[in-house]
Amino acid sequence: MTDRLFKEVRYDLGALINYIQMGEIGLPDIQRPFVWKNTKVRDLFDSMYRGYPVGYLLFWQNASVEEAKQIGTDTKQKPPRLLIVDGQQRLTSLFAVIKGIEIVRENYQKEKIEISFNPITERFEVSDAAIKKDRSYIPDISRVWDKSTDIFELVDTYIQKTKRLQALRQTR
Repeated sequence: MTDRLFKEVRYDLGALINYIQMGEIGLPDIQRPFVWKNTKVRDLFDSMYRGYPVGYLLFWQNASVEEAKQIGTDTKQKPPRLLIVDGQQRLTSLFAVIKGIEIVRENYQKEKIEISFNPITERFEVSDAAIKKDRSYIPDISRVWDKSTDIFELVDTYIQKTKRLQALRQTR
């Protein structure tokens, strides 16, 4: 009889996000705070969009959860049953951007990471004032996953804005 120390489990991104939101995935107390720069978060989304591998996530199941921390700043419904041991920065980045919630930096400051996407050039950028004014960008991709967003309206508005932008460029 062989007891396996590791078991491969495949989760899709939606399931991971739901587990985090419910509180079923947490952080061990020994995990470092969120340290990734926003450009690294942007690069993660770009890699996933292009289909590049972004690495494995390593979870510890049935761990002692008394000292576990939650991912994000929102309130959870359940105690963690899985602790993320490797992949915290990636998983926290995905959760924070997709859900449009704040993360807690290593200096304990809260920050919302906004990533923009230009469907024409297929480029991701960290949102800043210039990009938010640039009509060729969706200024905050969190809106794509927001349940209150009418995705057809979002696409239609984007198309109308880019048509006006193209018309302005042609008149110059």
